Amino acid sequence: MTLLSVRDLRKSYGALKVTDELSMDVAEGELHAVIGPNGAGKTTLVAQLSGQSGSDAGQILYSGQDIMHLSMPERVQLGLARSFQITSVLPGFTVLENVALAVQARSGTSFRFFRPVAGQAVLNDAAMAALAEVELETRAGRLAAELSHGELRQLEIAIALATAPRLLLLDEPLAGTGGEESERLVGLLGRLKARMTIVLIEHDMQAVFALADRISVLVYGKIIATDTPAIIRQDAKVRAAYLGEEA
Repeated sequence: MTLLSVRDLRKSYGALKVTDELSMDVAEGELHAVIGPNGAGKTTLVAQLSGQSGSDAGQILYSGQDIMHLSMPERVQLGLARSFQITSVLPGFTVLENVALAVQARSGTSFRFFRPVAGQAVLNDAAMAALAEVELETRAGRLAAELSHGELRQLEIAIALATAPRLLLLDEPLAGTGGEESERLVGLLGRLKARMTIVLIEHDMQAVFALADRISVLVYGKIIATDTPAIIRQDAKVRAAYLGEEA
């Protein structure tokens, strides 16, 4: 079953076409990686899918529903969540508070009173469950500013998980991580793919080929190929456009 279907999606900034009549399908339950060189439009695509950025034309169908004109919070309510290429946590809040605020957003309650979140057991229980999934429960009381780079990536995924997503959009979750941190995050993504649909933007080809069920290759705003990792690895036009010696 197709969970996400994108048809002829377009986005331009002046004369620059960033997303150029892009079409792709993501099956429910798969980890679908999107790869491509810098400037290919990967982060813009995720922004369009999540509702962070609007689109000029095209169609985004999520579980059969056209969501093109829905806001980012409305898409979160439907079960789409994303993490960002650059971490976007609140450094002056604790790890637990960061995740509890995401639980609060999912429940639709007000953001006017941040600190009282710390005293709400229902929010905290759900937040702790998300932290346990990413193996950060022992850091719950620490300020987010005190975490390592890899732990910040784990926290960002926990924040996304706290919104109870059906489809998780991840924008370079391994960016800037070292060997041990990267290995830990790959293990986490491997566990998550067993129970939810994931669209993964990532430059780490070793991780992509280890995790992905299918890969779409994005070059200059266009998908030039979509297939299994084994076939993508051998695709001549993909090698010429992007993979090269990495394949």
